[in-house]
Amino acid sequence: MPPWLAALFTRRMLICVFTGFSSGLPLYLLLNLVPAWLRSEGVDLKTIGLFALIQFPYTWKFLWSPLLDRYAPPLGRRRGWMLITQIGLLAAIASLGLFAPGSEIVPILWLTAGVALLSATQDIALDAYRREILSEAELGLGNSVHVNAYRIAGLVPGSLSLILADRLPWFQVFVVTALFMLPGMALALLAREPAVAGAAPKTLRDAVVEPFHEFINRAGLKEALLILAFIFLYKLGDSMCTALATPFYLDMGFAKSQIGLVAKNAGLWPAVFGGLVGGLWMVRLGINRALWLFGVVQLVSIFGFAWLAWLGRHEMVGAAQLAQLALVIGFEALGVGLGTAAFVAFIARATHPLYTATQFALFTSLAAVPRPFINATTGFLVEQMGWLGFFLLCAALAVPGMVLLVRVAPWRGTSTPS
Repeated sequence: MPPWLAALFTRRMLICVFTGFSSGLPLYLLLNLVPAWLRSEGVDLKTIGLFALIQFPYTWKFLWSPLLDRYAPPLGRRRGWMLITQIGLLAAIASLGLFAPGSEIVPILWLTAGVALLSATQDIALDAYRREILSEAELGLGNSVHVNAYRIAGLVPGSLSLILADRLPWFQVFVVTALFMLPGMALALLAREPAVAGAAPKTLRDAVVEPFHEFINRAGLKEALLILAFIFLYKLGDSMCTALATPFYLDMGFAKSQIGLVAKNAGLWPAVFGGLVGGLWMVRLGINRALWLFGVVQLVSIFGFAWLAWLGRHEMVGAAQLAQLALVIGFEALGVGLGTAAFVAFIARATHPLYTATQFALFTSLAAVPRPFINATTGFLVEQMGWLGFFLLCAALAVPGMVLLVRVAPWRGTSTPS
């Protein structure tokens, strides 16, 4: 077996499967299962839409991430926080089914907000743990495995739980869904605490201040700002491009059932395949070259949407039109899988082992900032520019992140400044 393929079948890669699955399950529960539950129980769409606000902990998790660097529960700084949050998630998810959406929407709102907070905190611990157990050479593949397991976890609340909901009471559905947190708890109990060179922050002030001080000293102020700008910009065009994907497909004449069927089959698996292949390629290419090559694929995939917009609205949708839609969705998902694999590996490499939780949370939060704020402008832009002009703008916005690669991840370079 080639060394680059053998790297996939190791204990650390198996751990990344567990971290990804545990991380993805509660988020997809909030995105897929809870809205379906509320709607099936007669809750109006305005109220369901407001539930999107509970996702703010995922963007602002860096605010309390220093607590996880500073304080160590009995099992250790990483495993202890993993287990605490997973126990909380299991209990909170199972408890959702105790309430009736028609008459007890406020308790449900608070409980789902608790799930989001626990989930974001779990992500801080899982990201830090994964960064600390992987060697520099394994960062690309390990983070790809994590991202793929993250996506596959969405099949539980997004598919299995919905199927069960037609056969079981909602309380039992939520209990079954909650039990899928058990593999993550087993990992927290059985895995070893990472060995980190150096001492953990001795005070909360050190845990808050030192991660920023260390990062700026290591890279230099100018280089640090370039890295932060790159993290903000690298996936901006792609994120903006898909913000109104479903309304775009509808405007092109596709029926909701056709979109659902094609998106389910052409969207998930190319993303999984892209992430896994991207991780394996990174073993040979290195993270820097992967960012260049996968970034190009990510950029080109935006032109698929522009192509559909150029073709215009279909009055009749046949096999050829569905194939066009599947091609665009599948290629975009492949680009996302490849680009995300390299991007997450870059973020992991940019952290320091002593402050992994705080720095990782800060960088991933920064990467998520464009979504709610810039994506909120997409409807206005489409109204002004039309779909074709909008997608060309998205492609243009993907270029600055690629240009910054010259400085933050040069083709012949191997690591971030140290």
